[in-house]
Amino acid sequence: MTQGGTARRAVLGAAVLAAGGGLVGLPAPTAAAATSNAGTGHGGYRDLPVPTVIGHRGASGYRPEHTLGSYRLALDLGADVIEQDLVPTKDGHLVCRHENEIGGTTDVADHPAFASRRVTKTVDGVSVTGWFTEDFTLAELKTLRAKERIPAVRRRNTLYDGRWAVPTFEEVLRWADREGERRGRRIWLHVETKHPTYFRGLGLGLEEPLARLLRRYGRDGRDAPLFLQSFEPSSIQRLARLVSAPRVVLLSAANTRPWDFEVAGDPRTVADLVTPGGLKWIAGFAQGIGPTLDLIVPRTADGRLGTPTTLVRDAHARGLVLHPYTARNENTFLPAEYRKGTDPADYGDAFGAFRRYFELGIDGIFTDNPDTGLLAAEDFRPGRGGRR
Repeated sequence: MTQGGTARRAVLGAAVLAAGGGLVGLPAPTAAAATSNAGTGHGGYRDLPVPTVIGHRGASGYRPEHTLGSYRLALDLGADVIEQDLVPTKDGHLVCRHENEIGGTTDVADHPAFASRRVTKTVDGVSVTGWFTEDFTLAELKTLRAKERIPAVRRRNTLYDGRWAVPTFEEVLRWADREGERRGRRIWLHVETKHPTYFRGLGLGLEEPLARLLRRYGRDGRDAPLFLQSFEPSSIQRLARLVSAPRVVLLSAANTRPWDFEVAGDPRTVADLVTPGGLKWIAGFAQGIGPTLDLIVPRTADGRLGTPTTLVRDAHARGLVLHPYTARNENTFLPAEYRKGTDPADYGDAFGAFRRYFELGIDGIFTDNPDTGLLAAEDFRPGRGGRR
């Protein structure tokens, strides 16, 4: 049996639990649900299992990303936290898509009525052609269905194309409350503001409507079961003034600059932000960082893992947790020494790669495969025969 065969069988077994449709028009949260998810001085992020397994866009290794089916399966497979990326619609609703361009993640191209909406825009300095959420009302967006983003790598996921609608973040909050009642525990979310400077320039600021929803659903407190995250530090600073929920600054490649820095003329790069001085600055308004894995262990020219940096030690010295991204099972995403065979879509030695990162003391990890991440994390959790 090839690597990952057992996991695939487990996923198929969980499909019965995860096969619901898009839940549009969910009932308002009950008082019990709101109370169970409110920050009441207990159960803060420091109480999460370490390493924390974060379902990247849900269980996107097995279902089309950012669908209620993907989120539900991530919980079924053991994820401790589920990620959402937020972009706005034309009429100001926050919806869950990794990008505002939706040609690759929905069937919008199959809708003749929307053919004229295909345009080219510049988003954060990059020219992008396609269909954009900010050009659709929520009612129009709800006529679309989600599909697999990388079908060449995840061919089996195409089975679920068309099954789920694009969820609003409010629907996800209601879903999380319902799941919390059903499972008897708080459902943690990891929520990203996407392209916040770009959208603020369109009059579609993300932070204020997000804060209103968090207050409405009792997830605005310091111990709320939710992380707020963004690649733009100014978005996190703005959110810090609106709500008290824990916050994480995402960090891309070392030679890049956050887009809000570009707009403001701030010369600092990510390389500056991961220095002790940069981390001290981040710790003034955030509780953690979400670096790309390459900032923790750079890859060599041949794609293998090189010498670890001091980022884990330096961030911990400033009291910051680290939630790096993104661990995946397929060869195409793995460091060269963990690949098996020549097919990019085959599973490699994902457990070996997880082990390498966990040994460095990271606090959690984003993964498309929460079941793999959980099995790997169990070896490092206190009381589970771990190595920490």
